[in-house]
Amino acid sequence: MRYSVLVEPVEELENLPGFYYAHVPSLGLTTHGSGVEGAIAAARDLIHLWVEEKRASGEVPAPARESLLTTVEVD
Repeated sequence: MRYSVLVEPVEELENLPGFYYAHVPSLGLTTHGSGVEGAIAAARDLIHLWVEEKRASGEVPAPARESLLTTVEVD
């Protein structure tokens, strides 16, 4: 299964320098890790656990939906 992961830096106000959030939009999951690679690894682990939990409870995991990331400019 393939899932889109959005990675963004944790704000400095949260006192976690060098940490990044990893959002999995299609599953509504968010985690974080040290550096971009750490955040991606944490997302991979979280997705794996989520899928295992769904299967263990007899549910069929939701199929991955394609995500599109874009930016908009506002005045």
